[in-house]
Amino acid sequence: MSDGLSQHWLTIIGLGENGLDSLSDASRKALEQAEVIFGGPRHLELVEAGSKGQPWPVPFSTGPVLAMRGRKVAVLASGDPFWHGVGGSLMRDLEAGEWVSHPAPSCFALAANLLGWKLEEVLCLGLHAAPYARLLPLLGRGVRVICTLRDGKAPAELAQWLAANGQPDARLHLMERLGGPRQRLRQATAEAWDLPQAEAPVLMAIEAMRPGLPQASGLADDLFSSDGQITKRPIRALTLSALAPRAGELLWDIGGGSGSVSVEWCLAAQGARAITFEPRESRLANIRANAAAFGLDHRMTAVLGKAPEVLDGFEMPACVFIGGGGSQALLDHLWDILPAGTRLVANGVTLETETLLMQAHADRGGHLLKAEIAEAGPLGTMRDWRRARPVIQWSVTR
Repeated sequence: MSDGLSQHWLTIIGLGENGLDSLSDASRKALEQAEVIFGGPRHLELVEAGSKGQPWPVPFSTGPVLAMRGRKVAVLASGDPFWHGVGGSLMRDLEAGEWVSHPAPSCFALAANLLGWKLEEVLCLGLHAAPYARLLPLLGRGVRVICTLRDGKAPAELAQWLAANGQPDARLHLMERLGGPRQRLRQATAEAWDLPQAEAPVLMAIEAMRPGLPQASGLADDLFSSDGQITKRPIRALTLSALAPRAGELLWDIGGGSGSVSVEWCLAAQGARAITFEPRESRLANIRANAAAFGLDHRMTAVLGKAPEVLDGFEMPACVFIGGGGSQALLDHLWDILPAGTRLVANGVTLETETLLMQAHADRGGHLLKAEIAEAGPLGTMRDWRRARPVIQWSVTR
C-alpha cells in the first residue's frame, strides 16, 4: 500500500464522466507532471491528454506501464481504481512506494446514490469481462445487483439471459455515463426489454423477483448435463457435508463424471476451486458445460486422465473426493503425497470398493458411513419403494 509520501513514479487517477472538473488538485498536478498518460480512448479524451496520451494495448496488458518504471507516469481509471479497476492488475508487479492512487467515487457508488439503494446491501459485480452465468448462483427474490457491462449492446443480451434463466420479470435499471452531463437512467423488465442500444460506459441494476437456486447442497439432478454418471442428489448432499468446503479451498475431484460435486463445492464457499479429473474424454464436455452453466468456469478445471498417474504436477488440494475409480494404489499414492491436514472423502457402490474402504477405515481411522436410500415410485396403480444401490463413504483427515 502506498502512503502517498514516498518518491513514487506512478500515479493512478480515478476519473469521473465530467473529466477534468472531477479531479482533485493532486490529480491535476500528477497529470501536468506526467511524461506519459495511460488510459482508454474515452479517458484520454476526457482529460485532454494530447500527445502524452497512450491507449491501453489490445489485448489489455500492463506491460507498457511497467516498462516505464522510473519515469513520471499517470494511469487513468474509471472511478475507484481498486474496484474492478486497473489498480489491482498493476499491484501484481509493484512494490509499496512506487505508486500513489487518487480515487474518485466508484460507478457502484454513483449507481447506488442515483437509485437510493444501500450499497452495503447490494451485490456489485464486474460483468464487463465475465459471463452472465456468474449471476445464476446469486439471484433470488429480493436480491439486488449492480453490474458493469461490456458495451451498449450488452444490456439487451443480459435481459435476454435473465428471461431465459428464471428471472423474466426482474426489474432492470439501465444507467449510462454516470456522473456526467450525459447521464441517463431507464427502466424495463427482462422479458419486456425494448430499450434502444445504450451509450457506454454502462451499468445495469437488477432486482430479482423470483426464487433462485437453493442455497443448500444437493441440487436437483436435472440441473446438470450428464450421461447418467452423476452423484445423485441425496448422496451428493451427504458428500458435500463430509467434504466441508471452506472459502478459497481447492478440491481434487477424482472420477468426476458430470462434475456435479465440483460444481456444488465451488458454489458452497467463496472462492472455492476444483480440479476435476476424469478418465473418459466423452465426459469432459459435460463437466465443462456444467461449470459454464453455473458461472464457474473460472474456478473449475476439467482434466483428462486416470488417477493416480494424472495427479502429478497439480497444486496440492485442501480436500480430495474419490467418486469413481478407487483403488488401493490410489489411496496409497494420496496418503504419500497429501500434506497433513488434507481431508479425503471416498464413495463406493461395488463390493470391491466397499471392501477397500472398510480396510482403509480399519488401517487409517476416520469415519465410515453406509447410506441406503429408497424413493417412492409407481407399482401398477399403487406405489412401492425403489431402492438405490447402497453407498459406502469413508472420510478421513490425513
